[in-house]
Amino acid sequence: MSALDLFLIKLKWNSQGLIPVIVQDFEKLDVLMMAWMDKEALRRTLKQKEMVFWSRSRKEYWHKGATSGNVMSVVDFSLDCDGDALLFKVKMSGSQVACHTGVRSCFFQKM
Repeated sequence: MSALDLFLIKLKWNSQGLIPVIVQDFEKLDVLMMAWMDKEALRRTLKQKEMVFWSRSRKEYWHKGATSGNVMSVVDFSLDCDGDALLFKVKMSGSQVACHTGVRSCFFQKM
């Protein structure tokens, strides 16, 4: 069994086979977005060293930045203490926009 396979076994996937992923800028440390991955999206992300997610609405993989040019290159990643969430630190390229609304971070709505 590969190291990746052993790591995948450690993760606690939800009933749909997904895990939440928080994406953070590795320099500025601001949280850019939250998305979902399944095992294949995680494998693709680690192989390409660029973020790949599973779109629950479109039921397909999406390589962040493939159409916008706002690619997120993986710098580091970690698992939370319960094994049910991942944190990826990334380097942004392009216009530094992470959110589909055209702003840097998806977390711009203050309450």
